[in-house]
Amino acid sequence: MLNTALIRRRIRDTDLTVRAFKIGKKSHTDVALVYMDSRVDKKLLKRLTSRLNAIDVPSLTMNQQSLVEVLCKKRWLNSFPKVKYSERPDTAASAVLKGNIVILVDNAPSALLLPTSIFDILEEADDFYYSPVTGTYLKLARYFITVVSTLITPVWLLVLQNPEYCPSVFGFVLLDEPQNIPVFWQLIIMEVGIDGLRLASLNTPNSLTTPLSIIGAVALSEFAVESGWVCMESILYMALVTVATYTQPNYELGYGLKFCRIFLLVLTYIFNIWGFIAGFILNFLLLSFNKTLSGKSYLYPLIPFNARDFAAKVLRLNKFNFKK
Repeated sequence: MLNTALIRRRIRDTDLTVRAFKIGKKSHTDVALVYMDSRVDKKLLKRLTSRLNAIDVPSLTMNQQSLVEVLCKKRWLNSFPKVKYSERPDTAASAVLKGNIVILVDNAPSALLLPTSIFDILEEADDFYYSPVTGTYLKLARYFITVVSTLITPVWLLVLQNPEYCPSVFGFVLLDEPQNIPVFWQLIIMEVGIDGLRLASLNTPNSLTTPLSIIGAVALSEFAVESGWVCMESILYMALVTVATYTQPNYELGYGLKFCRIFLLVLTYIFNIWGFIAGFILNFLLLSFNKTLSGKSYLYPLIPFNARDFAAKVLRLNKFNFKK
């Protein structure tokens, strides 16, 4: 009731509709669909309503995540997020005014926004609290960093395996000395090791989080280089990837891209340039066939291409009306 009231305070119109459901035989969890009746996609609303009515589970133990998994039983192998989560009432109200559907689950602090594409997940509300020029720059920078963080280590590994294809101007990326451990295994070890440090920081007392993070980042990396486990270049590229991951507004999307990066590394290491090409194509297909809860393309408005919607997603346009 509190979350629906927060949206109602921002949309004081009789067209705003809240449809209530009770999910779970034992928990009887309250679930609400919030939408503008005159702007919502009627087919999507009907399909989503029927699927909610057909849910037969004892309870939604993990709130909105349990609801998503119940609605996406056959899509759990794809690690990319199926919906956009938001804890901001202004973001939820904006989505409703655009004709989207917002799902609210009792005892959950965030709302589910449908339909969702990867461009929606990469979008932040703060982009619209700046001028159009600044907001556009932030959007384009985030897209560029996302692509770079996914491809930088596989491309570097590909260059190391094929130094003859490396232009002389980029010759500094090549390694002069033989490595005790192949670069591929160095990158894999650090991919897992960084997650280990991240998990350790979650269970570290707040008073010790900062000093232990510094010790883990500086001391461990220095000792690893001196002992011959990794080289400085591997640490540099993995540090860039780690920092770039925090530019993602969605934590789950960061891990989806991480798995794509590791998949590219494995194929590049085994099959060289043909493995890199195959991995790039397979990752693109993985994104293309990742159907969201709404059933629409994950890459919309790029696939299928819609020039008007694509410009609205990529650029921060100076328009504040919500007319279709």
